[in-house]
Amino acid sequence: MTSTKLSRAAAVSAVLSGLLYVGIQFIHPEETVAAVSTNAWVVVALLTVAMAVLGLVGVTGIYLRQTEETGILGLLGYLSFGLFFLLPIAFSFAEALILPLIVSDAPGFVESFNGLFNGEGTDGTLGALESISTVAGVLYLAGGVLFGIAVLRARILWSWAAILLIAGAVVTPLTALVPHEVGRFAAVPVGVALIGLGLSLWSERKEATSRESLGVPTSPTTQPAV
Repeated sequence: MTSTKLSRAAAVSAVLSGLLYVGIQFIHPEETVAAVSTNAWVVVALLTVAMAVLGLVGVTGIYLRQTEETGILGLLGYLSFGLFFLLPIAFSFAEALILPLIVSDAPGFVESFNGLFNGEGTDGTLGALESISTVAGVLYLAGGVLFGIAVLRARILWSWAAILLIAGAVVTPLTALVPHEVGRFAAVPVGVALIGLGLSLWSERKEATSRESLGVPTSPTTQPAV
C-alpha cells in the first residue's frame, strides 16, 4: 500500500461522502415518531453512517496531502471537521439500530431525540445530549470555514470547492430561520464541495504520479489552483 494509493482511496471516500450527503437530503423521511418504524428511516440512517465514515476518511486524506501548506489553520479546521463527522456516526447508528426497537415503549424519548435535529426541541430529559445540536453546529461552521480557508491558502486543490465549502458552512446557521425540511438542503453545497475536493485530490495525485514517472520534480507550487 503506497501513499499514492492511500491518497486515491481518500479521494474516492470524499467523493462518495459528498454524493451521499447530497442524496440523503432528498430522501430523508420526516423526523417523526411514526417514521422511525419504517424501512426508509433505517436505510437513510445507515447511509448517514456511511457518509460520515467516508467523510472522515476523505477529509483526513485531503488534510494529509497539504499538511505543511495549511499549517495550524488547516489542523484546526481538520480537527473541527473531523469531530463533526464523528457525531453522525454515533447518532445515526442509534437512529438505525436503537430507536426502532424502543419507539413503541418510549415514544416520548424518541420524539425528544428527533427534536435534537429537526428544530422542534426536546422535553428537557436528555441530559448532556441536549447540547449536541449546538456542538455539532459549532464544529460544522468552524470546520467548514477554517478548513476551506486553509485549502484556499495552500493552492494545491481546486479553489472553487474550498470556496463552496466555506459558503455552505456559513449559510448553515441561517437555516434556523426556515422550516427544517427546507433548511436541510443547505448541506448540498458542502456535499458538492466534498465531491470537488475528492476529485481534485485524485487528479492532483494522478498528475504528480505522471510527473514522477517522467522524472519531473513535483512541488506544491507547480500545482495549478483551479
